[in-house]
Amino acid sequence: MRRSRPLEIKKTWILFFFVIVSLLFPLQSFADEQVFYFGTAVDAGLDTGYSEDNPIEESDPHFGWSLGSFYISGFTSVQRDDGDITFLKTADDTIALHFRLDQDINCLDGNNNLCISDDTDGYDELLGVKKSSNGFGRGTLIVRQTDYQNAQSQPQVYVDFLTGLSMGANTDIQLFEEGDYEVVLDYEVRQDNRLLGVIPALPTYQNYSIRFSFSVRNGNAMAFLFDAETGDELTNSSIAENGFVIDLARSRYLEINVQREMLSENGDELVEDIRYNGPARDGERYTEPGIYTITVTNPTTSQTTEKVICVGDDQVLRAYATTDYTIEEIQTLYAQGASISEEGDVQWSGEPQAEALNSEAIPNSPRSLLIFLLLALPVALFLTYSVLWKRRSVTAAQEESYSQNVEAHDSPILNESSSHNRSEDQ
Repeated sequence: MRRSRPLEIKKTWILFFFVIVSLLFPLQSFADEQVFYFGTAVDAGLDTGYSEDNPIEESDPHFGWSLGSFYISGFTSVQRDDGDITFLKTADDTIALHFRLDQDINCLDGNNNLCISDDTDGYDELLGVKKSSNGFGRGTLIVRQTDYQNAQSQPQVYVDFLTGLSMGANTDIQLFEEGDYEVVLDYEVRQDNRLLGVIPALPTYQNYSIRFSFSVRNGNAMAFLFDAETGDELTNSSIAENGFVIDLARSRYLEINVQREMLSENGDELVEDIRYNGPARDGERYTEPGIYTITVTNPTTSQTTEKVICVGDDQVLRAYATTDYTIEEIQTLYAQGASISEEGDVQWSGEPQAEALNSEAIPNSPRSLLIFLLLALPVALFLTYSVLWKRRSVTAAQEESYSQNVEAHDSPILNESSSHNRSEDQ
């Protein structure tokens, strides 16, 4: 029975694993389809350029019902900061704005006396949309972007937006890249009035707006670096003999700092060049030899990444950029006859240094020792536990076997003693 217990525990853990996996798959599917809703209608006055922002009161014909819902899809995550909404996107995300119409625009809230009116003299004062000969029609949608330089684009105006939309249908409006966005839907409601419930009277009108704003930012902290001669994209620890260029076109809101270091006069350490310790400029070339550390910070997520690029043909700097050795260690190897390839690999007699170099030439660093201990400790604990468990099982089996043997030996002795006593009595 003791030997079957580990098997039962193993089966329990396997079952637990499959339960967790089955729960995570639906959650992943749901996360891929997440959306964020926007927009609440306000009383925007009447013929004031939809500039007012009054709450809709109970006496208002718009009270208690909603025209529809705006929502954003295609983002990885959303951040909220004092009412400001920021959508974070990654390389595969496509952020889009949608609208779902929830009313029949000819019979609002089921009331035949309420409808969306054709606003022939509409304009939007806040976004600077002037009156036109076409007016605003039956609802006008306006989208305005502010870019990374804080420059506002011309508003995109969709006149007569609600005409042709089907009730309950989701309408795709626009795709969004990085930037700050303002969205507004202006519409006018007409109420047909009757005196005493039968006599037609003049209709009344009221303007309403659904306004909201949001931002779109890249969720990563990646700098796009390219070889100044070949145009190839550079990764961390790359060698660019003729320099590199930083391209900020894909990530305008990242903070990028460049620091250059060069060999000291005695060649045993790196010293900082204060001229190159500062923010990066889009399209600027960095061609002077040295070790460049490019630090990228995403101010939205506070995420930071670094890339190290070697510029020039100095062999020591190449090895420093592509290996974990210090300048002093590389100089020691070089003095002992090691060579450094164009890719920065340290070699010994034409073979990779890791295969032929005497391990005593460079002592293990404390960091390497710490990593070894962290990896070795769990293995040691597992082996110790396995040995103790095995010994425990063997000991238990031996004890059980011994008890059975003792019982087997004791029974004949007792029988013989009883027979002997009966013989003597006779």
